[in-house]
Amino acid sequence: MNIENIEQEIGNLIEKFELTKSCLNLKESSLRLAGLLKERESLSFWSNVDFAMNTNKEIKSLQSLFDKVNSLQNRLASLAELKDMLEQSDDLSSLNEIYCEVVNLAEEIDNLSIRTLLDGKYDICNAIITIHSGAGGTESQDWVSMLYRMYNMYCNDNNIDVTIVDSIDGGGVGLKSITFLAKGEYAYGKLRSEMGVHRLVRISPFDASKRRHTTFASVEVAPEITSEGDIVVNNDDLKIDTYRSSGAGGQHVNTTDSAVRITHLPSGIVVTCQNERSQLQNRENALKILKSKLLSLKLEEEQQKMRDIKGELKKIEWGSQIRSYIFQPYTMVKDHRTDYEISDVQDVMDGNLQPLINEYLKKSHTK
Repeated sequence: MNIENIEQEIGNLIEKFELTKSCLNLKESSLRLAGLLKERESLSFWSNVDFAMNTNKEIKSLQSLFDKVNSLQNRLASLAELKDMLEQSDDLSSLNEIYCEVVNLAEEIDNLSIRTLLDGKYDICNAIITIHSGAGGTESQDWVSMLYRMYNMYCNDNNIDVTIVDSIDGGGVGLKSITFLAKGEYAYGKLRSEMGVHRLVRISPFDASKRRHTTFASVEVAPEITSEGDIVVNNDDLKIDTYRSSGAGGQHVNTTDSAVRITHLPSGIVVTCQNERSQLQNRENALKILKSKLLSLKLEEEQQKMRDIKGELKKIEWGSQIRSYIFQPYTMVKDHRTDYEISDVQDVMDGNLQPLINEYLKKSHTK
């Protein structure tokens, strides 16, 4: 790449950065941050713990946004200065360094632009994710563990902490199901794109005849409830059972009835939690997951009403996969909602989900 091309690329970056800043409504965000900081100075700030924690979370998110914008602004300015110095000398040794910075900045500005699409009421929340195996026994259970590994690696790469809440082993191979909390900034906003059925096509390592198999797993994604007012659950609507934990956790866990199963009778939703030593902790976690799933159900019903108004009939249901992961006879990951394809399936399985998530957010935001 020569100086002229780099100059054009830098100009494009600056233009995209300025457009992104305008979409972020930084002036409004600055006023919002000032108001929140003033609220935090109030003597009664911690009288409502949920409100205080949510406020601190929003403050941290806004401060992070401004730090990111300022950092990119400074790097773009430094890049422009370096390019000007290069034009005035015959030394082209820094050309490759400038090109690498152009590539890095382009990716970071693109990721910042995605922030403008995370404007849903619950997008900033943590996410509770459950993966269920479908028909297919061992093959499907192995697929659940592969998907969990993929999400775990994505979260690790994006400063999102993962805590397993409940899991059921597959009896030797894989998992029948797993529920985990993804805790981080905009975890739900980023990972809500994963809600639906995921299809795997590969030559099964469990088939002695080396035949190609197709298997499915479903992924549920719900925002973690942070305010009691979001969902109110009537205790009379709950059936609560306790049982002996079957998961890892030591001898103490496995010799007491510490695991909890809660059934919400009106909706039929069942949640279990067995990863804590205390029955009380498992009950609290199970109730939190139940509320999150009820909220997710409410959000889906609202979205379905909008789809009905617009004449969109497609639903997320078993058999209508949102994404296919093909290992044989060729390699490809295809998102059926956006038609976006990636040929390097292993890269996706190693946690590089951001391009797929970005395309989903862009398409869903234009509907």
